[in-house]
Amino acid sequence: MTVGIVAVSHSLPLAEAALQLALEMIPGEKPPVALAAGTPDGGFGTDAVAVSEAIATVDQGDGVVVLVDLGSAVLSAEMALEFLPDPEVQVQIVPAPFVEGLLAATVRAATGGDFAAVAAAARTALEPKLDQLGAADPAAEPAAVPQHNATAESGAEAAVTPAATPEPSATAEVRLVNPLGLHARPAGKIAALAGGFNAQVQIINQRGKVAAALSPLAVAGLATKGAETVTITASGADAAQAVKEVAALIAEGFDEADPALLAAASTSAATTAEVMPGEPAGAPAATQPKRRRPLGVSAGRVYGPVLRMGEPLREPAATTIADTAAREAAAQKLGAAFTEVQTQLTAQAAAASGHTAEILQATAMFAADPALRAASEEMVLGDGLNAAAAVWRVASEIATDYEKSGGALAERASDVRSVRDRVVAGLTGQPLPVVPQSPQPFILVARDLAPADTAQLDPQTCLGMILGEGGPTSHTAILARSYGIAAVVDPQAYAQLQDGDQVLLDGSSAEVVLRPDAAAQRTARTEPQLLTELQPLQDPGALASGERVLLLANVGGANDVPLAVERGAEGVGLFRTEFCFLGRTTAPTFAEQKTAYGEVFAGFDGAKVVVRTLDAGSDKPLPFVTNTAEENPALGVRGWRIYAEYPEILEQQLAAIAAAAAEHQAEPWVMAPMISTPAEAAEFVAAATASGLPAAGAKLGVMVETPAAALSAAEIFEIVDFVSIGTNDLAQYTLAADRMLTELAHLNSAWQPAVLRAIAAVGEAAAGRPVGVCGEAAADPLLAAVFVGLGVNSLSMTATALPIVGGALAQLDLATCQRAAAAAIAANDAGAAREAAAAVLQGAQA
Repeated sequence: MTVGIVAVSHSLPLAEAALQLALEMIPGEKPPVALAAGTPDGGFGTDAVAVSEAIATVDQGDGVVVLVDLGSAVLSAEMALEFLPDPEVQVQIVPAPFVEGLLAATVRAATGGDFAAVAAAARTALEPKLDQLGAADPAAEPAAVPQHNATAESGAEAAVTPAATPEPSATAEVRLVNPLGLHARPAGKIAALAGGFNAQVQIINQRGKVAAALSPLAVAGLATKGAETVTITASGADAAQAVKEVAALIAEGFDEADPALLAAASTSAATTAEVMPGEPAGAPAATQPKRRRPLGVSAGRVYGPVLRMGEPLREPAATTIADTAAREAAAQKLGAAFTEVQTQLTAQAAAASGHTAEILQATAMFAADPALRAASEEMVLGDGLNAAAAVWRVASEIATDYEKSGGALAERASDVRSVRDRVVAGLTGQPLPVVPQSPQPFILVARDLAPADTAQLDPQTCLGMILGEGGPTSHTAILARSYGIAAVVDPQAYAQLQDGDQVLLDGSSAEVVLRPDAAAQRTARTEPQLLTELQPLQDPGALASGERVLLLANVGGANDVPLAVERGAEGVGLFRTEFCFLGRTTAPTFAEQKTAYGEVFAGFDGAKVVVRTLDAGSDKPLPFVTNTAEENPALGVRGWRIYAEYPEILEQQLAAIAAAAAEHQAEPWVMAPMISTPAEAAEFVAAATASGLPAAGAKLGVMVETPAAALSAAEIFEIVDFVSIGTNDLAQYTLAADRMLTELAHLNSAWQPAVLRAIAAVGEAAAGRPVGVCGEAAADPLLAAVFVGLGVNSLSMTATALPIVGGALAQLDLATCQRAAAAAIAANDAGAAREAAAAVLQGAQA
């Protein structure tokens, strides 16, 4: 739906001319606009009934903005409100200049502006002219605005209160190649393009004057001309792509480019913001905004050419389906598209293994979610919205809510958008962006990888990744580490790097250098180093001084067992049982669970297998575990806390684990997630004992993921046999930093001294009893050594990292690990902690 516009004028020719001018500014789909002008006999005047009929004609449910020219037109418009057939229609009569206001409102409505935004665009339409002529606005206090059924937020007060403009996250400079510069027609095209992005885009002329790209009047008011340079800035989710496309549009000259100006621009350094050779990609120039700091998320130092991944799908156009039968057919087609996507993702998961399989299965769960389907179908059947637009709106709203919730749930927003894009592509026939393929090694540049994209990633040719979004615990980062691919999250570099650029990338230091010199190139790999090509772990994990350190694998099911065994895992340090529950609308039966757990136990007969009970909620919502809406799911009912509301689910799971363990020779260790107090630990032990787990030879433990559990470790150890530290959540909760905020990603690191102190407290309380780390951090050889120095005696990681970590620990003695841990804890941030530990460890090996 779109905001409707009515133009009320004494003169029909005047209104028609003004509307023609306004529509000239809109290259794409036009918004609903109606004229109520003149008298039936062709004379001058206005008619309240005609105005009322015009309002009813353009009303699509999102409100109607009314523009008027002279005094009696205002009276007719106000009277028309009393004649409306639907008293619920939201109408605002805007005190705006007739021609400029109509143009501004029409363009803003065409670019997706809501009721308040369209009204605000009309009312402020005179400001560019006032500013350009150096005049002051005589209306220091706005007059009262006639409204009909409008709230304060969508009325005059909201319309005249400008929102603060966020700091730009992307910028570019472009030289104008059309002699007349950004006059009305080019300004309209810019507004139409900018309105398609989730971003606030601004144009700045050489004199520093700023105009919102959505306002053709403001852009035209910049009074630019050919050969001048303008700066484009943007903030918001689509900032980088918005700047890129607006800059390209301007650089093309709007079909009126002067050949001489075009030739000059092609050789000018001002055509786009460019990074000079040897500088970090995205290094801020004097005119650039403050940037987010880059973040290394997967170690490795590589050099090679850039290949960019295609941009995500754009939002499909919204259309209305009037016929009931057509709506029902569209709803059926929508349901079939969801089913097809679920089938595709499930098949990909079955063909994959390890983290890739787990992530694909988790994404298939969203495609199977009945609530997502039902809400989309209701929008089609009830509102008459076309299927593609309905899916887009519903899924986008869910993804946004996930992001607002923060924590682990925010990381699943990309999963929801991935399902959305695949369903929309199936409905519309649009091609999905794919991971580029090349026979030669390359560095991938992408905003982020959707879970389904990871199945396309070829670690035999992909040297590294530069991402525009994400953090160390995102799916993409986890997969990069499992493949041994260097990766950095750097929004500025993502926005500026192009296909073919030669880049040096260091995933440890977060360094991205465009066109490095020969000396720097020699410090980096130019060929992939596959972790699977390394020799498997041959000997039990141990330090050079003889202390044992169990080296275990993280698994999500039987599909992961062969690789773990082949890589030399001594057992399983984290069996994520929630993957037995994902992608289902009902809980698995006792028999199904027993079989799934038994398949993993069978692969490790005689070895330790640590089973984590259902870790649902927050980032892993399940249809059959329907908690009430939570303001912050990351701090809500998740993990063991589900037991209070759904005891039957966890009791059945514990019984299935006990039954499976009794039939195999594996050594079962069972732990509960999200335990914060000794009382909760005691509850779990009581439930596990009642299920028969101790009788089956199982050890019982808990995960330490909160500062509360770390501080209570001594009391918890009086109740359980072992603990396992989840470094991802422990870092998030200790530093109070949302894992999905790139700005805070530097805080979400196990290298943070505060996190290391929490781990040290657990190690001290253990006094030699079993303490494991099962987060991805254990795959970092340097951090693994620090963990051992803090009292950790088992490490669980992706199977491909086992040979590297095992080889590194075999070169160190316990005293060295303890010195490295002490140096890291004494540092003042994560980067300094890593450097301090590295200095100690490298010095010991020198």
